[in-house]
Amino acid sequence: MKMVFIGATHEVTGSCTYLEVCGRRILVDFGMEQGRDTYENVKIPCKPGDIDYVLLTHAHIDHSGLLPLLYAGGFSGEIHATRATVSLCEIMLRDSAHIQEFEAEWRNRKAMRRGGDPYVPLYTMKEALGALTLFVPHPYEERFTLFPGVDVRFVDAGHLLGSSSIELWLTENGVTKKLVFSGDIGNLNQPLIRDPQSPIEADYVVMESTYGSRIHEKPKGYLPGLVQVLEDTFSRGGSVIIPSFAVGRTQELLYYLKQIKDGDMLPAHRDFPVYMDSPLAIEATEIFMRNKETCFDEEALVYVQRGENPIGVPGLIPAVTSDASKAINGDKRPKVILSASGMCEAGRIKHHLKHNLWKPENTILFVGYQAEGTLGRHIIDGAKTVTLFGETVQVKAQIVQLPGMSGHADQKGLVAWLQQIHGVQKVFVNHGSAEAADTFRDFLWYSLGMDAYAPYSGAEFDIASGKITYDAPPVPIAQKPRRVAMTYDRLTQTLERITALIQNSRELSNKELAKMADQLGELCTKWERR
Repeated sequence: MKMVFIGATHEVTGSCTYLEVCGRRILVDFGMEQGRDTYENVKIPCKPGDIDYVLLTHAHIDHSGLLPLLYAGGFSGEIHATRATVSLCEIMLRDSAHIQEFEAEWRNRKAMRRGGDPYVPLYTMKEALGALTLFVPHPYEERFTLFPGVDVRFVDAGHLLGSSSIELWLTENGVTKKLVFSGDIGNLNQPLIRDPQSPIEADYVVMESTYGSRIHEKPKGYLPGLVQVLEDTFSRGGSVIIPSFAVGRTQELLYYLKQIKDGDMLPAHRDFPVYMDSPLAIEATEIFMRNKETCFDEEALVYVQRGENPIGVPGLIPAVTSDASKAINGDKRPKVILSASGMCEAGRIKHHLKHNLWKPENTILFVGYQAEGTLGRHIIDGAKTVTLFGETVQVKAQIVQLPGMSGHADQKGLVAWLQQIHGVQKVFVNHGSAEAADTFRDFLWYSLGMDAYAPYSGAEFDIASGKITYDAPPVPIAQKPRRVAMTYDRLTQTLERITALIQNSRELSNKELAKMADQLGELCTKWERR
């Protein structure tokens, strides 16, 4: 029984852990890195086609976003997740593929004009759709056998609709160990979804540390804070533009906006329009309502039981088409614009920032985590200008971050979740910046007396003996564009796929082998001539 840490080690995104048990290979999450990368990640220690299973904690792209790339590399196993996670991945992975293809098309138009090299998308819609055929849905709390020697159960992590911690019972050569992956642990008292649940016992816990060095500012209440921002901005004649994650945060904001309108909390501006400018958010909102009975908390279910949609905002205007999106900024009324992406890295929010960031009467309201290196983080950190679509835009709008509105537990919440698990022999701290992961590790070690370890990518652990067999050193990432690195990863996975194809072609006829050799030879000749 072996565990290798691949991604989100001393970093917040790109979650991935590799397991070997009973001769089978498992990945727990396979996420995309977002924002600035600090350390090099090791490769998965086998070809994608040799992975047997993926266990997915939740649908966020930093946990699921490279599954189509895995499929492109030859993976054909099963991807197990909760039912709501499967539903959300159906829209989120398609959306991610659309972004990859759209960006490639846009960059290639520019490259053609200047005679540059073609830009290859990380993966395509075809590969995203292929990965989606491999998903296997499960309800919360149901223990099932993945294969002889491994049982699995998904427990509500309270972070996102369908998010889970994963319990694993591993048995090999007469030795049984219980392993728990926390996934992303939710904050307490979030709207709509339930509070996180802790497993009862475990030998080893792999847990996140996004806010492992912080205590959330205790909010006076999200609702009063949001009302104040709206009132101040509307009184200036401005609009509130909210970069919002299409899945999770947008639905929470709709819940609050419904309460504001139903309670007539802005009598001077009671008819303000709310635009939801994200096709992904519109689809996700429908999925939230389909999973209300199994994922909503008691407060939200009160609305449901009296026949109301808890996220049905009066006056909500969904914008599906690009023309509808463009028309929003022609509406001169004070308004709310909810648009993705939440870190301002892609999507329609960038267009709204271009139209509104330079106007002092407006407010850009941040309501979620902004990873280092993202446009959202740059704005929050006080940038005076930003570049949008090749144009320099001044930052004149009011920049506000609503305190306490976090989907991640803070240090107290993480500790409270962990302390409910009995029998823990060792805690592996990941999914946090270097500062957050190390601080949380030290807190567990020195303040709580727990054996805690914050691995770097490549660290290996023997689950049966409980020993770290390789303590990987930190390897700072080379200064190369992240996209170039990811596209090269795609190329190396294609090489592995071709190698496997050749190795499995011994039973082909001489004619078929000759044809394959000629085609591959022509491809090599084409690129050797460049």
